[in-house]
Parts: sequence; C-alpha cells; structure tokens
Amino acid sequence: MTRFIFITGGVVSSLGKGLASAALGALLQARGFRVRLRKLDPYINVDPGTMSPYQHGEVYVTDDGAETDLDLGHYERFTGVPAKRSDNATTGRIYSEVIARERHGDYLGATIQVIPHITDAIKAFVADDLEDEDFVLCEIGGTVGDIEGLPFLEAIRQMGNDLGRDRVMYIHLTLVPYLPSSGELKTKPTQHSVKELLNVGIQPDVLLCRADRPIPDGERRKIALFCNVRNEAVIPALDVASIYAVPITYHEEGLDDVVCRHFRLTPAAPDLARWESILTRLTRPEGEVTIAVVGKYTGLPDAYKSLTEALIHGGIANNVRVAVDWIDSQVFDDGQAIQRLEGVHGILVPGGFGERGSQGKVEAARFARERRIPYFGICFGMQMAVVEAARNLAGIPGAGSTEFGPCPAPVVGLMTEWLRGNQMEHRMADGDLGGTMRLGAYECVIRRNSRAFQIYRTDRISERHRHRYEVNNNYIGVLERHGLYFSGMSPDGLLPEMVEIPDHPWFVGVQFHPELKSKPFDPHPLFTSFVEAAVAQSRLV
Repeated sequence: MTRFIFITGGVVSSLGKGLASAALGALLQARGFRVRLRKLDPYINVDPGTMSPYQHGEVYVTDDGAETDLDLGHYERFTGVPAKRSDNATTGRIYSEVIARERHGDYLGATIQVIPHITDAIKAFVADDLEDEDFVLCEIGGTVGDIEGLPFLEAIRQMGNDLGRDRVMYIHLTLVPYLPSSGELKTKPTQHSVKELLNVGIQPDVLLCRADRPIPDGERRKIALFCNVRNEAVIPALDVASIYAVPITYHEEGLDDVVCRHFRLTPAAPDLARWESILTRLTRPEGEVTIAVVGKYTGLPDAYKSLTEALIHGGIANNVRVAVDWIDSQVFDDGQAIQRLEGVHGILVPGGFGERGSQGKVEAARFARERRIPYFGICFGMQMAVVEAARNLAGIPGAGSTEFGPCPAPVVGLMTEWLRGNQMEHRMADGDLGGTMRLGAYECVIRRNSRAFQIYRTDRISERHRHRYEVNNNYIGVLERHGLYFSGMSPDGLLPEMVEIPDHPWFVGVQFHPELKSKPFDPHPLFTSFVEAAVAQSRLV
C-alpha cells in the first residue's frame, strides 16, 4: 500500500522544500522503506527547459530525457532513486494534456473546468507510474497563497479525502524569523501561513520550522496550540553547515518518528551510518583544493547546482574540501586569463548556450592546456576546448561553432538527426527550442587505451545529455594528429562524446553532463579523478 506525503511551503519562497523532501526520503529509506519523490510546479511553462538559469536555476535532466526542476536533483542525490519524466509536472503540462484530451473528444462534450478536470489530472499525475513504493513524497512548488498554486492544493486536499488520512500526510515548511530589535523569534508568520492552508481545507500534520537558531519549547508549544498540531509535530529545521547534515538533524528532532506514528508503522531505527560517514569527511578533510569554474551564469550558483554538489562529492571521495572560485567567462574575453587563474588547482568549464562569454571559455581551456593545470570541460566546455585545440594546435584559425553563426571551419555544428537506440531522431534548425535537444541518457563507447577507460574501468557507459550542437567528426583526424585524442564516441561512431590530451596531467572534455549522476555516497568517477588530479596539482604549486 502506497502512502502519500505532501510537502508545502509558506511565508517566503526558497525555504528548502526540495531539501526537506529529499532528506525525509533518505530517512524513510534508512528505515527500510521504498520511496519515490515528485514535484508539482505551478508555473505555466510546460517545463523549465527554456527558462533563464537566472530565474529558475539549473535544468535537471533525467535518463528518459525530461527537463525538470532542480529539486529532482536533490531527490536523486539523497535517495539514489533515478527520477523520471513522470516525477515532475507543471501547470503548463497539466493544462496542455487536458486541452489535448478535450480536443480529442475524451470528455464527451463536457464543459472543462478547473474542478474536476484539472484537479483530476493532477491527482492522476501524483498516483500514476508507481511500482509499489511504500511512500510517495510530493513537493508542491511555490508558496501557499500564490494564486497559481490553488489547483494543486485543491487536488492534494481531495486526495486526503479520496484515500483517507491513514494514507495521506501533510507537511508544511514555514519560517520562524528572528527580530534583532526585539530579541525574539516570531511565530506569527507561521500562524498566518497555516491559516492560508486551512482556507483551502488542508490541516497540516507536521510543521517544519526553518530558523537560524534553536526554537525554545515555549515558542514550539505556542505554534502547536495556534496551528492545531501536536507539540512533537513542530519540528525545528535549523540552519546547518552542509545540506548532507539535514537527514541526521531531522532524525534527531524526531521527524521520521512522527511520520511513522502517523501511518501507524513501527519500523526499526534508521541506519544512518552512510550519512555519518559523509559528514565526517566533510567536517574533517585532510586538505583543500581550489577549482575555478569558468561559466556564464556564475552570478547565481543554483544555475550550476548539480555541478557544485558533484565537486563536493569528488572532495568527499578524496577526503579534501573543494573551494570553488566562480569566474564569469566574460572577464577572459580579452585573452587575459592569467590574473584570475594563477594558483588554482583545477579549471572546470561547464555547459552553457550562446556566444556571450564563449571566447573566455576558449581562453580558459588554452590556459589549462599550456600551464598543464587539470582541465574538465563539460558539454559546451568540451566544445570550446576542441575549438581551442583546432585554432592553436592544429593551426585552423577559422575554427568555431555554428551556434554563433556561419564560420570558415565549423568544428562544432548543429546536429539535425541522430540515433536513439534503434530509432532515428530529427530536429530542425528553426524548430521549437523547448524539448528539442539531444536529451537524456545515451551510450558512449570508450577506447581502452585512454584515460577515460582508466577512470570508468569499462568501455561502455551511459550518461545524460542536454545540447543541440556536436563536435564535427570531420575534424577528428586532423585534431588527433595534433594531440587531441577522441577517447569516447557514440555507438555508431558518428558523435564525439569524450576528448582528452594524453600527455597532459589531466585534460578531459565530455559532451554529456556527468554531474547529474553524482551522489555523496556514490561520487561520479570523473569528478573523483578530477579532484584527485587537483590534489596532485596543489602539491606542485
């Protein structure tokens, strides 16, 4: 029997509903339960694929090719359960499906309304495509009181009636702010937030109270009294030094016990050894390395959320702290990279779109190659490393990417068709932007006499992609003759997936996004190896 836990948020946005959901999922796993995590987003975009990273943060990509909210990355990193397309839905997607069914005549001439048609579609999304999980944790995006979130709140209210309260639980995340002028933690915002929930018919069972300091028992009792929950169901969610401390702190505050009692379950105590080991390595590292991330969206770290976490995971694997130096690639457009990159132990150029800052990324790759500093190019970062090698190693001054317009030597170009398994996929240069890239998991065949093979220890891998442009395989021969080795290719041999420089301490570019599959308890081998190379570099500086 699958039980459903709905996580809502109030008072302000960005309180950490995604982390709270992921941490609770990890706790339930540690007690022996099977979990699945889902996200309902109230915005009208069909998915976040065409949204600016500055507005929405990174786009997380699943194996089956869905462009989803970044919270699904938290879910995977904390539980190890691969997310799927069916784990993220937006208002735009729900309405698109309902309208398509109406056009098809599925509603037999009925007047289509928010209730019951939209709410029924939301309920179907929450309950469909399950595999006998013990718990489904479903996060509702946005803040209670937002007008666009009302259909989602109504749908989960109905599910409480449909399934019964022995199968449904509501957790509300709120803020308990501290006012320095009065020296008090204020409970009124939480009370008002719960009142908003009550106005739509939802009585929360648990309150997770974000605060920057301990919440005294008196304030917890006051919150419980005015919000109509039990004292033990008011759970402090205090700030912590690392997000990977959240499962342990929630357990210490009794969250998983409250959840199990609500569902009348008596499982064994959780095994948290995995999280304790991770925290030990995070809090007592044996050293520190500095990695320069030369990107386009460095003004908002959430634009590279999975990347940041994957670097931390690489540090965990090597028992070192990774300090990230965020550098806007535009500062290198004049070719002066030395001032910012001097002294770093590794350089990483991540994915991105568009010409702005591209020359700076080329300069960063050149600096790393010439100074023999470990270099990791991901997606666009690999493409710019190939462009740099074409210009400065192979002597092709007109080398560039057609993403920026016509160029004399299109070393990187738009792919309009490719194989996915046994099926040919097609794209048009002037087609829609949303959902039209090479998305999701694709296989890569690795050459055995390569660093990539030493890292992966296998000659066939599967990694997630998100891009429109590919390295032009017509230039492989000339580039390899001048020192750039193509160590990984698509199974049909047409699409370059990995490049490296054999006589460099560590210079690897990949067309895919390995950061999407890294976890604190299972660091991605590429990030583990990259940080290891940075550690070696730190001993030379």
